[in-house]
Formats: sequence, structure tokens, C-alpha cells
Amino acid sequence: MELDFLEIFGTLVGLVYLWLEYRASIYLWIAGIIMPAIYIFVYYKAGLYADFGINIYYLIAAVYGWFFWMWGRRKGKSRESAAMGENDKLQQLSIVHTPRRYYLPLFFVFIISFFGIAWILINFTDSNVPWLDSFTTALSIVGMWMLARKYVEQWWAWIGVDAVSTGLYIYKGLDFTAALYGLYTIIAIFGYFKWKKMMKQE
Repeated sequence: MELDFLEIFGTLVGLVYLWLEYRASIYLWIAGIIMPAIYIFVYYKAGLYADFGINIYYLIAAVYGWFFWMWGRRKGKSRESAAMGENDKLQQLSIVHTPRRYYLPLFFVFIISFFGIAWILINFTDSNVPWLDSFTTALSIVGMWMLARKYVEQWWAWIGVDAVSTGLYIYKGLDFTAALYGLYTIIAIFGYFKWKKMMKQE
């Protein structure tokens, strides 16, 4: 019963997080701190140990994302734009494409994380879905960093994570979470085009 309550509450917070991310609102990081704090307990009880661990990373990344979106600057950002009003200040970091120089390092981070996490799960836990769990976890590490940097391609990482996670959570009996991630998959596709439109407007 307690796990069901936490899962439902986490789902509601996740919907708020999704809406704020879609709008590229800096306040998504508040939900981004609350949601992993909830799912740490949900995933541990469900035996999804990699997802349990990734939520600790999410907490740290949410703090980083909050500060970077608040005070981060792109190269060439003018002092005038930094001196704008309060509302603009909260949204001052622009959406951009991921610089090409980051693609190879991000790929290696994913590969190393994927095989490293899978090895840990296979050898040190009783997980019965080590490869799927490690895949979503490794891709989430990359996607979360890209979101914190406000790169539009972060949506492609989340489409992969959300689609695989939907099937994984159905298998693990986390129906509310599976429904949330199914919605995530659909919204992530729309989110990509929404961010591209916002990027052009900026």
C-alpha cells in the first residue's frame, strides 16, 4: 500500500515535471528534485537497482541544472541580456543544438556506463532485467546532462529511455509508472519539435 501511494505521488510529480520540461521552464528542476527522492524508494522495493542508483544522480543533476539554467551563459552572451527583468532572468539560458565535439564523448559515456552498470547488476544484485535496466540508466545519464545544458537533442535520449522504460515497468508490475513513461514517450516527440520552435524564436 505504501509503495502504491509513493508510485502514484511520484507519477503526479512526474506529470508536473513533464509539463514544465515541455515548456522549458526553469521550475522543472524543483519537480526534478522531488521526483527522484520519491522514486529512490519505489525502485529499490521493485528491485530496479540501476534505476535506484540513477535517481541519486538525478538529484545531483537537478541541482546542477537549476544553477546552470539560472546563471549559465553561452559564449557570446551579452551583458545587456544578462541585465534583463526577473522573468527573462529565469529563462535567460537559450536552447541550442548539442555541439558536435560532445557527441563522441557522450557516446563513450553511454557505452562505458551501459556495460559497467550491467556488469554490476549481473554480479552483485538479483536483478532479472540487468541489460534493459542498465540501458535506460546509461542513456538517462547522458540525457540528464544534455537537459541541464539545455540542448535540444536531449529529447532524443528521453524518447529512447521512455519507450524502453514503459515496457520494463509493465514487466515489473509498476503500472502507474509505466503509464507515465508511455505518456513521456509521446510528449518527448512533441517536446523535441516544441523546443526546436522555441529555439528559432530565441
